[in-house]
Amino acid sequence: MDLYYIIIFFVLGTVMGSFYNVVGDRLPNNESIVKPRSHCPKCHHILSPLELIPILSYVFQKGKCKNCKASIPIVHPLFEILSGIMFALTYYIFKLTPELAIALTFISMLLIILVSDMNYMIIPDEVLLITFILLFIEKIIIYGLSDAVYTLIPALLAFITMFLIKKLGDVLFRRESMGGGDIKLLFIFGYVLGYPLALLSIFVGSILGLPLSYFLMKITKSHEIPFGPLLSLGAIIIYFSQMNFNQIIDLLNWMS
Repeated sequence: MDLYYIIIFFVLGTVMGSFYNVVGDRLPNNESIVKPRSHCPKCHHILSPLELIPILSYVFQKGKCKNCKASIPIVHPLFEILSGIMFALTYYIFKLTPELAIALTFISMLLIILVSDMNYMIIPDEVLLITFILLFIEKIIIYGLSDAVYTLIPALLAFITMFLIKKLGDVLFRRESMGGGDIKLLFIFGYVLGYPLALLSIFVGSILGLPLSYFLMKITKSHEIPFGPLLSLGAIIIYFSQMNFNQIIDLLNWMS
């Protein structure tokens, strides 16, 4: 039965991933996510339903536009696969529990941010706002109004702490050290993970992202890298591990 649901959530993830790719690409450009319909960026050919099938359409079309034969970036099917894996993994960890709704909402936000921040170094406010509204409603339904409101406290603490870290970074580096989207993102982390774990996600994401950051700076010749995906990586690891703050600290002490 688990395998059956894993396959279903993987397929659902690929479909949603295709949509999230559009959202993450259009919002930073102030474009509608509804119009125009999905099309080839070169010849503007409107994609048919068969051309919109995640992953398979890329394989059947041999990575080329059906109309003008322009190459389709491999990143599109890879992102769909990643989204499918994330959805399947989310189900595997949380099963068919109420927390699954919160987890899928959280993961969906991180996937959209991955696209927008990697391509444009922008974390759209619309994505953060809609995510928060959905999470707030979900928490009311699952845990009650008092819990949904009380959880705002660690969210605000995480936001304030990230703001202070940014101000310190601005002074130390004598330039803008972090975007406003990263600070707002920590508000969502605090709302889902809690205050200590939200801060720990910064540390985990930064440590694991060091090799990637070095690689990106080498190939782009730029000292500016998107921080959102690194924060998201840390948040996913902590969230999926389902460990509390003390357990993670004990693990870090054991590793050291």
